[in-house]
Amino acid sequence: MIEKNIASIVSNRVGRKDINSLLRMYIDGERIAMLTCYDSSFAALMDRCGVDILFVGDSLGNVCQGHASTLPVTLGHMVYHTKCVSRGNSSAFLIADMPYGTYATPGSAIDHAAKLMQAGAQMVKLEGGAWLRDIVSRLVERGIPVCAHVGLTPQYVHSLGGYKVQGKTIEAAKLIKDDALVLQNAGAKLVVIEAVPKLISKEITEALSIPAIGIGAGPYCSGQVLVMHDMLGISSGRKARFVKNFMDGCQSIEAAIRSYVEEVKSNAFPNDTHCY
Repeated sequence: MIEKNIASIVSNRVGRKDINSLLRMYIDGERIAMLTCYDSSFAALMDRCGVDILFVGDSLGNVCQGHASTLPVTLGHMVYHTKCVSRGNSSAFLIADMPYGTYATPGSAIDHAAKLMQAGAQMVKLEGGAWLRDIVSRLVERGIPVCAHVGLTPQYVHSLGGYKVQGKTIEAAKLIKDDALVLQNAGAKLVVIEAVPKLISKEITEALSIPAIGIGAGPYCSGQVLVMHDMLGISSGRKARFVKNFMDGCQSIEAAIRSYVEEVKSNAFPNDTHCY
């Protein structure tokens, strides 16, 4: 009887999603809808519209600060925006990016990630491959959940020679898959796969036992993420193939966000026009 009562209390608890909520969605086959968010007002709106994960991305360097890349974004910027989003959010899971240069060593990663967690993040995201193994492991040991990011990693824009599709050769595809598995085994509980051909991301997603969130990685991932400004059609410059303007046909921003969530959940987005 006690066990049943406890189970009932837990199942009826209303509050912010946690990592276990996302893992249950993954196990149940429910697609995870994730959007970037940078302020309190949009956090409240996205939460109300059913967005599962609010992501304070270092993409704020591009869409909020007007930079050509994410590299100028500082930890102070990320802490500020994470606090703003956290104050507006009630129930969505909240992830914050670790900006460029803040996780070169386990010690610096722990110190900087702790500041983002204190600001309201429930998980931090790191870009890179197998070299992050020890850093991810150390963060997890300190109670800091980690989201890995493989494929196109914007913080590597200069070494990649631009924002290009990754995994186009057998060797490159294998490396991305191996990186994702290494970081999962190190303790990452979520993986973002960016700008990878859809069949490669399908293979990676099926090899993982944690959710894989795609951005330009096709329809076979466990969920999808877009930059808010892209999905609202207000980003300047050339649009990536994987971007869809959800304001088309919608009368309000709220309707566009709800449309995005619905299309992710039903696996209507992305379709072949948004894939590599």
